Formats: sequence, structure tokens, C-alpha cells
Amino acid sequence: METPDNATEASEEAPAPTGIAAQDWVTASAEPQYRAAVVDLLGALAYGELAAFERLAEDAKLAPTLGDKAALAKMASAEFHHFEQLTDRLTAIEEEPTAAMEPFAKALDDFHRQTAPSDWLEGLVKAYVGDSIASDFYREIAARLDSDTRSLVLSVLDDTGHGNFAVEKVRAAIEAQPRVGGRLALWARRLMGEALSQAQRVVADRDALSTMLVGGVADGFDLAEVGRMFSRITEAHTKRMAALGLAA
Repeated sequence: METPDNATEASEEAPAPTGIAAQDWVTASAEPQYRAAVVDLLGALAYGELAAFERLAEDAKLAPTLGDKAALAKMASAEFHHFEQLTDRLTAIEEEPTAAMEPFAKALDDFHRQTAPSDWLEGLVKAYVGDSIASDFYREIAARLDSDTRSLVLSVLDDTGHGNFAVEKVRAAIEAQPRVGGRLALWARRLMGEALSQAQRVVADRDALSTMLVGGVADGFDLAEVGRMFSRITEAHTKRMAALGLAA
């Protein structure tokens, strides 16, 4: 996954971490519900990275040039490295990676099946929009994680280069054929709705993650803040749409 250069950046004047966010993993994981929430989070992220690797490898088959194919293959490799980092971490905290990922496989598989792109450009927009929404969501959660887990989560959300690659290719396609823009804008709006629905379903189905978001084991979240979080994600999506040359 990635957060492209034009994504919303954290404030330089963010307050110092408090509560769990100021603790390390050893201290924070003494709370069983917090540990369960982190295992869920790492499992969801790991399966997301594995799915991203598979999708990029498939998208490479649709690439119009050898250079594009090679670029996507390199990005796919970066996603798989992120997957390995997450599964290594799960193993290190004595959790079985497959078991941690399993609860999220169906929801993510359903999302990808329902949003299968019909061509190269739709694939680029899906990766750019869908992955960026997921990255924004996980970054919001990361702000309330213990310092060790937060560092890992942020590292696997590093940009693989796909964001800027997608913007360049999509804008060039729209410039060459302006009518393409309308179709891709509709596609991106559909992706936005599906991605937010999927994120909400995942959280709702997992008690530990739900508690983390609404202020149980996490520091500072409440129901109102959850609403503001999704508003921020929507705002960032609008900015990315503009970067693509599409109307939100």
C-alpha cells in the first residue's frame, strides 16, 4: 500500500503522544484487548499487502509497454516485501500470520471481485484511489498505536511509487482522449464508496478494532472523532481526484 505525495500530511504541530501511543509494545500489549486489536490490524494489513502484490502482478499483464510492465513488477515486489515485514512481526509476537489474516480475506476478496477493472486505466485508478483510502485509514489508526507497532505500520505504508506513476499515466490518457475522463471519474467514485463501506464492515466485524476506534483501548478516539476521521479520508480522496485530473 502507499500514500502518494499529494496525500494529506500530518500536522507539523501534532501534540506529543499520550496514553498507549506513548508506550512501547511490551508495555501496551499487557492489555489483552489492545493486543487483540493489534493482531487484527496487522492481519488485515498483511492480507491487504498480499492482495496488492497479486493485483499489481495481474495489472502488469495489461501494461501497454515493456517499461510499464517492468515498473509495475517492481512495485509488486515492494508490496510483497511489506507483506513479509508484517508476517515477520506477527511471528515475532508469537501469533500465526495465516490465522491473523484469515478473518479479513473474504471481505478484501469480495471488494476486489466487485471492483475488478476492465482495462489498464481502470486498474491504475483502482490502485491509486483504493490503496490510498486504505492507507489513510491505517495512518489514522497508527496515530493511536504503541510506538513499535506505529513505526512498523507507517513503514509498510511507504509509497512504492505507484501513486505518481498512476497520476502520470492517467493524466496523459485523458489529455490524449478527454472523453476517458468521464468514465474514469465515475469509476473512481464507485471505488470510493466501496472502499469506505469495506473499511467500515471490517471494523464492525472485529470487536477489538471497533473498541480501538471508539475510545476503549486507544487513546483519544470517540464516535465523533470516527466521523471526523472518515471526513478527512474523503477530503484526501477529493484532492487525489484533482491530481488525476478527474472530478470528485
